[in-house]
Amino acid sequence: MVLLSLIATHTDVDLETVARLSAGASEVPSSLVESGTAVTGSVVLATCNRLEVYCETKSDDDVEAARSAVVAEISRLSGMSEDQVSRSFATNTGESVAQHLFAVGAGLDSAVVGEREIAGQVRRALIEAQESGTVSGGLSRLFQTASRTAKDVGAMTALGKRGLSIVSVALGLATDLSEDTDWSKKSVVVFGTGAYAGATMALLKDRGCTDISVYSSSNRAESFAASRGGRPLTRKSLPDALTNADVVIGCSGSDSQVSADDVRRVRAAAGKPLIIIDLALTHDFDPAVREIDGVELITLESVRLAAPAEQAESLKQASSIVAEAARNFSKQQLSREMDSAIIALRRHTLNVLESELEKVRSQHGCSGAAEEVEFAMRRMVKQLLHVPTVRARELAASGQQEDYIRGLEALYGITVDRADTAGNATPAAPSSAAETDAEDAGRNEPRSA
Repeated sequence: MVLLSLIATHTDVDLETVARLSAGASEVPSSLVESGTAVTGSVVLATCNRLEVYCETKSDDDVEAARSAVVAEISRLSGMSEDQVSRSFATNTGESVAQHLFAVGAGLDSAVVGEREIAGQVRRALIEAQESGTVSGGLSRLFQTASRTAKDVGAMTALGKRGLSIVSVALGLATDLSEDTDWSKKSVVVFGTGAYAGATMALLKDRGCTDISVYSSSNRAESFAASRGGRPLTRKSLPDALTNADVVIGCSGSDSQVSADDVRRVRAAAGKPLIIIDLALTHDFDPAVREIDGVELITLESVRLAAPAEQAESLKQASSIVAEAARNFSKQQLSREMDSAIIALRRHTLNVLESELEKVRSQHGCSGAAEEVEFAMRRMVKQLLHVPTVRARELAASGQQEDYIRGLEALYGITVDRADTAGNATPAAPSSAAETDAEDAGRNEPRSA
């Protein structure tokens, strides 16, 4: 089993490129797994400022083919050239895959360091992959461990205790830009009915805002407002709401962008300033609205620049937790792969043993001499299996498990079945179980022993 990830985030790629790469991202896992390429499992994590594609392959030899398949599929869906797509992604393999995802889930790689919303997005990414049937055993363990690590960071450090998020920082910026900082007096229009819109509604209410209207181009505003409060808007009632608004917040990322001319037209008779907060990766509003007199525009880039730095000690503690979790995960994964090799060696050896014992039984029957021979041969096999089992653990710890597996194939002609670690099969037994299996060779000893 080999894990790899392709990463495009706000730290390395501009948000416009992330948005283009993300077009059709939800289709990527199914396309990769169903195409019969080197990818045996896939999960996509797509947020307002990142696109990350996680894959599992059977061996190191398949990594480059898997990366090429991801690049080709995203190129097809986004309309970008394969060269553009390839240059936009950084690639992680080995322990770096876990290290990065665990840091992301803990909020260490967010525009607002320590924000907790990303942990929920990591959980949802796994759930979606499970529902679509694209997650593999290794990826399932990876994402589950990422969620546990995020909880550990939240419980063991002060990181994120202030409850900061992209939405809260954006609302803080809006407060700073307002002539009147009292949100209970503001009229707000929210575009969108997704997770960010829901978080926005909750934070607006926490600030005392009660005059909230919701618009959805997909006609979901009525059901959304019914469960979260606020007034649903229609295409007909939207212009008047925009005219009277003090703050407009875009969270939808729909294909229909509000133009600067549209904003200028509806605001002509407003007679008061307007703050537009555009949190959509693909922009709900034309960036040119910032050129309109009386209009202030807050974007994801504004949020990133304004986000406060968390305390150095909290970051150090969180980073240490993440690093330790990544090391432990990698060790466990290597151990699982070695379990398959140990079990394969055991089966091969016991098959030879049983064949020889059958000859003894045929020649000597159930005599005491036959029992003594069987006892001696089983003890010998137990002794012979002990050193290869210990050596397998040592090589796995140093990342040399492939050498061990190749050695089994070269010396004994044993082919190790990696289905347990590479696909959707039931996970391999823990290390102790494999070692117990190896000691089965010492069972059935005669009572006289």
